[in-house]
Amino acid sequence: MADSMDPPGTPLLSGVISSSSSSSSETDESPVTSHRFVLQDVNFPHIPRKCLSGSQSYRSLAVLSGHIGTVSCLALCGEFILSASQGKDIIVWQQPDLRSFTKFGQGEGSVKALVTVGTKVFTAHQDSRIRVWKVTRRSENVFRLVDTLPTTKDYLGKFMKQSNYVQTRRHHKRLWIEHADSISCLAVNNGFIYSGSWDKTLKVWRISDLKCLESIKAHDDAINALVACKGTVYSASADGKIKAWGKEGKSSHSLKGILEGHKDVSINAVIVSEDGKWVYGGGSDGFLMGWEGSLDLISWKFVSEVKAHKMAVLCMCLTGEILCSGSADKNICIWKREAFGKLSKVGVISGHEGPVKCLQASPSNVGGGFLLYSGGFDKSLRVWWVPKYCTQRDNSSTTKDPEGNSIILC
Repeated sequence: MADSMDPPGTPLLSGVISSSSSSSSETDESPVTSHRFVLQDVNFPHIPRKCLSGSQSYRSLAVLSGHIGTVSCLALCGEFILSASQGKDIIVWQQPDLRSFTKFGQGEGSVKALVTVGTKVFTAHQDSRIRVWKVTRRSENVFRLVDTLPTTKDYLGKFMKQSNYVQTRRHHKRLWIEHADSISCLAVNNGFIYSGSWDKTLKVWRISDLKCLESIKAHDDAINALVACKGTVYSASADGKIKAWGKEGKSSHSLKGILEGHKDVSINAVIVSEDGKWVYGGGSDGFLMGWEGSLDLISWKFVSEVKAHKMAVLCMCLTGEILCSGSADKNICIWKREAFGKLSKVGVISGHEGPVKCLQASPSNVGGGFLLYSGGFDKSLRVWWVPKYCTQRDNSSTTKDPEGNSIILC
């Protein structure tokens, strides 16, 4: 990407660009690696260098404002943090100073989901389209819109044939490559982008040529969340189920299993452990539920549930043995994964003035802990430092940070 046209002093989008659901096997252009920013043991203010048992607190590092609507999704992107809003805008924040670097965005509808692959950023929108942005340094705006899915080429190859149309509602048909309602979530795995929609379908897009390969009638209600790991894609739905989808060789994706949640309770979030063995879902009743997969991941067993929040769980993220859940009750709960899929609460973070809509944890070590990014209905992106090795549980004491936010001491 770097070329002779690059203006001097312009920050590079450096490091491997990836999302929490992406795979190392992606085949795309290699991003820039010069001047690579590595978030490793960064000296942020007020963060102790070592984790001292019994005295660590969750700390508020920053409250970032600038969005005109609810912060709906987040992604780590090299040296940047990307936050998207229901106000259609996407803000790029640069680390470690957390300053606003640039803004981009376009479309008839708010941004619902965001993932990054190689040098590209994929954004899903309320207008039922996926937009593809290329990271470039040929102009001031380093994020340039390069395509919209379905692509014009995909349309032209299918619109003349009646068999390519499906009934979406009474007296209305669409091409099967089109979503008929808001796209609520995206996931990346093994060279594919997966999109889930309120139209109850799961679509599979090939990253190399942006072609839609499959459309799966996946659920009986809206799909709220997707996550992918080791070739298996998990879709969480308002129908109260998480479904696992797999692909063998050149065949189409098929249903591998159904993870049943609470009856008549929407599952709003889903995450999976790095080894693919443990799956966790967050429900509209405030519960977190866990399932254990068999060695061949063809069956799952319900192993745990815990009343995590007073209101609906809206989002989750996982880093190692630490699980974070965000809720409509405005709180973020921090959990440690124990034996047999059980979860033990190690703290609660409050500070958002509205429901917490999205969470993203940094995989890098920072002063014996990690950075947690949260976006909410209060239009803010907040940055927290969370210790990784808390051992005490709910008997922890509570204090306030300088901004008056409640902090749990471990």
